[in-house]
Amino acid sequence: MTENLKLLAVLAHPDDESMGIGGALAKYAAEGVETRLVCATRGERGWFGPEEANPGFARLAEIRTQELDAAGKVLGLKEINFLNYVDGDLDRANPEDVIGKIVAHIRRIKPQVVVTFPHDGNYGHPDHIAISQFTHAAIVCAADTTFNDPEERSPHRVSKLYYVVDSEEMAMVLKKYLGDIEFFVDGQARGESPWKDWMITTRVDLSSAWKTAWDAILCHRSQLPSIAPLLDLAEDEVRRLLTLQGTFYRAYSLVNGGRERETDLFEGLR
Repeated sequence: MTENLKLLAVLAHPDDESMGIGGALAKYAAEGVETRLVCATRGERGWFGPEEANPGFARLAEIRTQELDAAGKVLGLKEINFLNYVDGDLDRANPEDVIGKIVAHIRRIKPQVVVTFPHDGNYGHPDHIAISQFTHAAIVCAADTTFNDPEERSPHRVSKLYYVVDSEEMAMVLKKYLGDIEFFVDGQARGESPWKDWMITTRVDLSSAWKTAWDAILCHRSQLPSIAPLLDLAEDEVRRLLTLQGTFYRAYSLVNGGRERETDLFEGLR
């Protein structure tokens, strides 16, 4: 029974939904689950071409919004909402403002399952870490009868929260083709933090959805230079990579627990 099931992804940038959890979003949408996305920014700083060709913040935001709209249609997303913060500045946004906006979406949509980044942002990206923290806070506040969101909607209690995480196998494949992910924040190096197998609570079979996820990734044309080596891979290797997307950590659940590995984000709710 899927007609009343709802999945909400709360992420930072256009392309996070396709490159991060495209297979899962496509799989659940195809099963009849209502899948929605809240995207914190429009990716204004995500330019990978020559600097002299950079279209600038406003135009790049337009381009990436259009790319996300196209990818959302491929994935079967029912709805995409932007919080309209600036790419790269999310961790300095006003917490009360961000949390209130996410609360309003949670209370309006009433999802059973929410998916966001883990505490380390997968590889230390400050925007990923920020949206993870804001989403945690918003889930608490959405269920709090004393919290007034901008839309003054009634409280809603989310049943399950998941992190989208990279397994060691996924990290190994990415490193093989893209090299080490490393960049500096406040003078310190940050990079990929893969999750050991025992840490992964949930593995979703994406064998039926990997091609849809790939088609959605290809919609983000402005971002393809960042994954250029993947574009020349044989189909079997693309399939292998994208089926590895289905790894999650169950941060909390009101309906199940323990060490038995899940195969469904809605386990305990169907």
